[in-house]
Amino acid sequence: MISNQILQNTIEGLKGIARVELSVMDVDGKEVASTMSMANCSKAAVEFAVSPADSQEIQGYQYFKIYDEQQLEYILVVAGGGEDFYVIGKMVAFQIQNLLVAYKERFDKDNFVKNLLLDNLLLVDIYSRSKKLHIQTDVPRVVMIVENGGSKDNNALELTRSHFGTNSRDFITAVDESNVIVVKDLSDVNAVKEVDKSARSLCAFLQKEGLKVRIAYGTVIQEIKEVSKSYKEAKMALDVGKIFFEDRDIVAYSELGIGRLIYQLPIPLCKMFIREIFGGKSPDEFDEETLTTIYKFFENSLNVSETSRQLFIHRNTLVYRLDKLQKSTNLDLRVFEDAITFKIALMVVQYMKYMENMEF
Repeated sequence: MISNQILQNTIEGLKGIARVELSVMDVDGKEVASTMSMANCSKAAVEFAVSPADSQEIQGYQYFKIYDEQQLEYILVVAGGGEDFYVIGKMVAFQIQNLLVAYKERFDKDNFVKNLLLDNLLLVDIYSRSKKLHIQTDVPRVVMIVENGGSKDNNALELTRSHFGTNSRDFITAVDESNVIVVKDLSDVNAVKEVDKSARSLCAFLQKEGLKVRIAYGTVIQEIKEVSKSYKEAKMALDVGKIFFEDRDIVAYSELGIGRLIYQLPIPLCKMFIREIFGGKSPDEFDEETLTTIYKFFENSLNVSETSRQLFIHRNTLVYRLDKLQKSTNLDLRVFEDAITFKIALMVVQYMKYMENMEF
C-alpha cells in the first residue's frame, strides 16, 4: 500500500503544476492527503463512492474514483467545475493510479527477494514468480550486506536505494533492523572488478552521509536460485570480518581464507586444540614485546632480516626472542609447519574471545 506521505507529496507537486486544490479521500470520506482541507466534501464523496459513476461534478467540485485492481481505493476531489478542471482531475487520477501500480509491483518484488534470500521458496516457485515479476533468472548477481551499526534511527535503506538509483536492476531490501541487503545485477560489467568497486563506492557514500557502516559480500552467482547462497556467504563474511579483519570496512567472502574454517569450529574443539598445543598456557598471554615480534614476523612472511629491520632491533636480538619462544612453546616460528600451527592457534584464540564476548 502506498503511504499517505507519498500521496501528499504527489498531489502537492501536481498542484504546483496545475494550480488547483486537490484532496484524496478514502471510501469512508476521510482525507488521507490534501492541499487544502475539503472536509465539507466528505459526505458527497461517500455518496459518490457507492454510485455507478467513475467521475462526477457536485456543487463546484469534481469527483473521480481511483481503483487498485478493480477495487475502489480512493476518491479524488478537485476544487473547481467545468471542462478544464475535469481534464486536470482525469490526469491527476491517472497519475495516482499509476503510482499505486508501481508501488504494488515494488512491494511484490521486495517480498519475493526477501523470501529468495531466506531460502523460503521452492525451485518451481522461484522461476514462476520471477517470470511473473519480469525478473531475469540467468544473469550474474552478488549479494552485499550493509551493516549500519544496529541503529534503528538512520535511513540507510533509503540512502542505499538513492545511491543505486530507481531505474537500476538491483534489488535493495532489509530483512532485519540492522542490515540492508543489496542483490546487485552484474550483467553489463566485469563481475569481479565491479563488485569491489561498487562496494567501495556505496561505503564511501554512506559514510559521507554520516552513517557508520561495514559492507560484506558473497561470491558472484549465475542463477537466481543461488541468490540465497551468496547471501549466506555475505553473512559469514560480515561475522568473520568482525573477528579477523576489524580494521576493514569492506570484507569479501573470497578473502576470508582459513578464518571461515575456524569460524565454523565448535568451541570445545578449539579449547582442546589450544590445550594440546600449548598445555595450560594461551598464546595470547605472552608479553606485548613477544606478541609484537610474532605478528611482525608473520607479517613479513617469516623473514628474519626484514622483521628485525622493521622492529629496529639487531638480527641476533630477534633470533634470541624466537629461541626463547621456542623453549616455552616447543614451536620454532622459523619452521613453516610450526609457524602455521602458531598462526592458527592465535586465530582460534581470537575467535574464542569473540564468541565469549557475544554471550554477554
